[in-house]
Amino acid sequence: MASRDQFQRFIFEHSQVRGAWVQLGDSYSEITQQAPYPDAIRQLLGETLVASVLLSSTLKFEGTVALQAAGEGALRTLMAECSHDRNIRGLARFDEQAMSGGSLNELLGEGRMAITITPDKGQRYQGVVPREAETLSGCLEEYFERSEQLSTSLFLFANEGSAAGLLLQRLPGQTEEDDELWNRVNHLASTVEAEELLNLDSETLLHRLFNEETVRLFDAEPVAFRCSCSRERTLGALESIGKEECYSILEEQGSIEMDCQFCHANYRFDRNDIDHLFTGHTLH
Repeated sequence: MASRDQFQRFIFEHSQVRGAWVQLGDSYSEITQQAPYPDAIRQLLGETLVASVLLSSTLKFEGTVALQAAGEGALRTLMAECSHDRNIRGLARFDEQAMSGGSLNELLGEGRMAITITPDKGQRYQGVVPREAETLSGCLEEYFERSEQLSTSLFLFANEGSAAGLLLQRLPGQTEEDDELWNRVNHLASTVEAEELLNLDSETLLHRLFNEETVRLFDAEPVAFRCSCSRERTLGALESIGKEECYSILEEQGSIEMDCQFCHANYRFDRNDIDHLFTGHTLH
């Protein structure tokens, strides 16, 4: 039985070539059951979730990495986020009446894609992902080549019940031997089938692909769907809306209700809550 909801790093010994592997099962199902996604959009959301976990392997601090796209086609919004401790969440917003085709570019149409890195402490960074390639993996490979000057290969797959991916990356300081190794392992990785990545455990897969190389596989880390919403964060969002707008909603509706777009948790705030938010005390 293949391991589910796990992430693992690996390196090719005595080289500047690294990799990461991820498989999602329960977490992918929990996220994709939040809405009635058409098959093509669910699959793309699965690939995006996998990509966010693989991208999190590049974080050198505590925080999150998010992959976001906004389009003018059937797919209006696509977002996946992974934290340094492999908690993931994601969503897609779409117009089912406009569905035609199933590729990234067909679904998004005109639009933009970005990677946002948010440290728990420090400055947020956002990089634009080019949209020239036909696939999500191709777009992300271009991003690393242009923005980070890192040769990167990504293999992303998703079906109805699971999603999985493989990342290979050549780090700075490579030697001529690393160049040869990079070409060799990329050729081998390009033979991977969706069924292998979706169903095989990491040790079996990496042995099947790279059995003539010396690969060191690090300990597996669990991946889980966990939303970072909270009552406090939602109050913070209300504060950004402003005092006048909040009291206007209270006058009209008697309370303010907000639903989390990721997990559908409901937060309700009455006048006392809003008084406390803006004045620091409540009126009894």
